Amino acid sequence: MTRVAADGRGPILARWARAQLRDALGGAAAERPVGAWCDEPGASFVSLHWKDTGDLQGCIGTLEAVRGIVDDVARNAVAAGTCDPRFPPCELADVDRLDIDLSILSPLEPLRGPEQIRAGIDGIVLVRGHRRATFLPAVWEHLPTVERFLEELRRKAGLPGDFAGAVQLLRYTVDHYADPAP
Repeated sequence: MTRVAADGRGPILARWARAQLRDALGGAAAERPVGAWCDEPGASFVSLHWKDTGDLQGCIGTLEAVRGIVDDVARNAVAAGTCDPRFPPCELADVDRLDIDLSILSPLEPLRGPEQIRAGIDGIVLVRGHRRATFLPAVWEHLPTVERFLEELRRKAGLPGDFAGAVQLLRYTVDHYADPAP
């Protein structure tokens, strides 16, 4: 489950993500949103899905606010479309065939243990030494139990299946916005 904020910024940012990807691929220049809020620090993930199949085409994000939210969304939209190593880069003709999902992250909150995880609500970051992995809250749809969620997160972090060592867990929530393909 994700929250949807009612302040109007989310839909603007989701459209901005598409415009920025189009611009980066040689299309029309993107017009940057304006307002004092645009430079407020924020962390985001941009996920691209093919309209006809729903298959993932790219997903890139930041876990902590290190730049203004408008710049963060722009950076992650372009990276999701051109730099996700799991998929070939998008072309300009692809932009209007993609659904864009934008997640704006809350600040990270440390957890004492797995019992504090709220299944279906929290995005989780697993940290062990230099290894780190996250799943957005939307992943609960595919991994509905805390045990399975953490098992796959450990695998994503490159830790062996029988790993029983200590890990640090952090959680976050997201405000979710979509810009469906036209």
